[in-house]
Amino acid sequence: METRENYYQTNGIQLHTVELGPAGGQVILFLHGFPEHWYGWKNQLNFFSQKGWHAVAPDQRGYNLSSKPEAVKSYTIDELTKDIAELIPQLTAKKVVLVGHDWGGAVAWNVALHYPQLLEKLVILNMPHPAVIHEHLRHNPKQMLRSWYTGFFQIPWVPEAVNSILDFRVLEKTMTGSALPDTFRPEELETYKKAWAQPGAMEAMINWYRAYKYNPIETDHQIDVPTLILWGKQDKFLGTELALPSMEQCTNGQLFFLENATHWLHHEQPEKANAWIENFLRA
Repeated sequence: METRENYYQTNGIQLHTVELGPAGGQVILFLHGFPEHWYGWKNQLNFFSQKGWHAVAPDQRGYNLSSKPEAVKSYTIDELTKDIAELIPQLTAKKVVLVGHDWGGAVAWNVALHYPQLLEKLVILNMPHPAVIHEHLRHNPKQMLRSWYTGFFQIPWVPEAVNSILDFRVLEKTMTGSALPDTFRPEELETYKKAWAQPGAMEAMINWYRAYKYNPIETDHQIDVPTLILWGKQDKFLGTELALPSMEQCTNGQLFFLENATHWLHHEQPEKANAWIENFLRA
């Protein structure tokens, strides 16, 4: 299947995308989380493009080959969401299926909250609904401990300096140490390192965490877009107790657990994750 790379002007920046499948097919749009880029969806891009979908994965703002504004406030959740809301009409005149993991899941939740008219269906992988994560970060000591690194990321320049000086071994160990053995092959990690080494990328990626305090997601209504939540139960960053309350924030939600998967479920069990998503889309 031929891979196409494109650049789109959206919300004052440029987003790099990788696209597979027929240009006239229904769009399924994949949003990566930290510290990945479009490449994290390679298994899903191949699978869904072969099923006739126009499968698209952007490098989100600050990542890999997309624009990297310098100001921290350029990475508020509303700006990140507008990037995608303005990208979708350039991809298709129809509604899309939006899939998000980790921070990409946060953006996807926010698109569903504020731009539901753009979405046919929503798929979330291991990212709680915004109201749920806010509640647990205030009142759940276990989740506060799991999220300790978000405090470290608030320190100016230190996190990016540590990662760059050590050839990104901290990020590499974070990924491999929280995934099942052999989930990320050495050649895959080199692909990530190349993206992390892009000028300004490390600071921009961490600025997603720094900017959130300026613009938390507002949640004054439930999600009406049909929603599927897939959750790897061995996630070291986000507790399983966040999953069911997230589904309850959806008027038409489904939740499925992958017992032996971690935060990186779409890498560890791509066949199972793809099958769950495909079945949901066919329903």
